[in-house]
Amino acid sequence: MAETGPSKTARNARGGRRRNGAPTIADVAREAHCSPMTVSRVINDEGNVRDATREQVLEAIARLNYSPNRAARSLAGGEQARIALLFDNPSASYLSEFLMGALEEASKRDIQLVVQSCDNVTDAKHLMRSLSEGGIRGFILPPPLCDDQSVLDLVAELDGIAVAVGPGKATGTQGAVLIDDYQAAYDMTKHIIGLGHERIGFIIGNPEQVAADRRLNGYLAAMRDAGLETPQELIVQGRFTYRSGMQGAEKLLSVEPRPTAIFASNDDMAAATVAVAHRRHLDVPNDITVCGFDDTDMASSIWPELTTIRQPIREMTAWAVEAIMRILRSKRAGDRIKAEQKTLPYTLVRRESDAAPSLASRGQRA
Repeated sequence: MAETGPSKTARNARGGRRRNGAPTIADVAREAHCSPMTVSRVINDEGNVRDATREQVLEAIARLNYSPNRAARSLAGGEQARIALLFDNPSASYLSEFLMGALEEASKRDIQLVVQSCDNVTDAKHLMRSLSEGGIRGFILPPPLCDDQSVLDLVAELDGIAVAVGPGKATGTQGAVLIDDYQAAYDMTKHIIGLGHERIGFIIGNPEQVAADRRLNGYLAAMRDAGLETPQELIVQGRFTYRSGMQGAEKLLSVEPRPTAIFASNDDMAAATVAVAHRRHLDVPNDITVCGFDDTDMASSIWPELTTIRQPIREMTAWAVEAIMRILRSKRAGDRIKAEQKTLPYTLVRRESDAAPSLASRGQRA
């Protein structure tokens, strides 16, 4: 499914008012000049907010007449529900979308969302044990944590519930919400081939994430089906970070003949590729096409704006919050627990970073 033209309007709609016109936590954050996470801390009366900031947020709430939905308070007895979101992900733009979706849904349902960053799996497991001791049984896990089996095993050991967001592949035992990363990467590669490109470089994502491998396989399959070669020098390792994208782009643009297009496994690495191309005095897209994956804010914040795959990250985390609540209610009621899994649609969003290969780039590979 393809969408043409910039999607800023659509993105602003996602981060703006609810369908009924009521203000959202994102509106309050903009009004108070702070992050949605800070607004959530004020709403949940947490102590780690400066008095001046707390006052700003409360004034913004009053001005906008903002009110979280109290109808969904509690699993039982009027007690506010609490779930935890743990993250260990290097992409700031991905995390921004991820947290916004979770905070919006938690605020709407009056759920206390405990957000914790961790440096590694060991740190994550320590936090999970501590949170479990504090009474939290529901965990939202983004990649790469949701791809680590020892983390999932610990959830079961703690008698908890986890929903994986974007795991690349759903297991049969845990809740999960995802897109078809393989098919999305296949479609993007096919789109680039359709523009006339034959020598297409690829920057792989974090090897610890299943989605990275799925996207690589989608690229390889599309190239193979088109009868195109994928020599080793056209595939480089990244880690879903801007820095790793710069390193990968430097390698790909040093190859002779260089690729006429580069498909990076996420928008951070694609944005880094654009920066490296500009530094080498290459015009994007006339000298080289660059495409990304995720459609985070990064994709429409750089020049030229990125052609990318829109992964509905906010919708995925919102669904995860909702699913955890349903599962926890069932568990408290003594019902049989069934792992909920959902695959959401993705969209190929075409912007200004792709074009047919120029005569010059065709000539340099001859």
